[in-house]
Amino acid sequence: MLTAHDRERLAAHLGMQVSAMLERFAESVGSKLRLRVGEDGYCVFFRQGVGCGVHPGRPDICRAWPYFRGNLVDATSWEMIQSDCPGVDNAAGHEAFVQEGLDYLHEYGLVHTPGPEAPHALVLTEALKNRKSK
Repeated sequence: MLTAHDRERLAAHLGMQVSAMLERFAESVGSKLRLRVGEDGYCVFFRQGVGCGVHPGRPDICRAWPYFRGNLVDATSWEMIQSDCPGVDNAAGHEAFVQEGLDYLHEYGLVHTPGPEAPHALVLTEALKNRKSK
């Protein structure tokens, strides 16, 4: 997912105009834009053994992982991501993960309001919005 802010940040990081960056690295899916994937099925900027090749310029959706709404509201989803995200401390439990995630999303301005460009995984439910930070 590439919001307007993501497009500007990534293009600046790459030293390109937004339009050139989009033409080379993005594609439309429905009414939204996303980064293309390579032949390996991974993001075009992913480098095996290294990770994200544009880390400082990465989109909000990437910045927020693993604190997606589904993982915050559903303990089973949280359990499922543990094999893909070694940084998740399963011993701390889902509630601790939720609090950590909410604090992180708010601290880094990654909570989005509903809208045509909003990454749905970063739009919080009312219950999550109403939780207090510790």
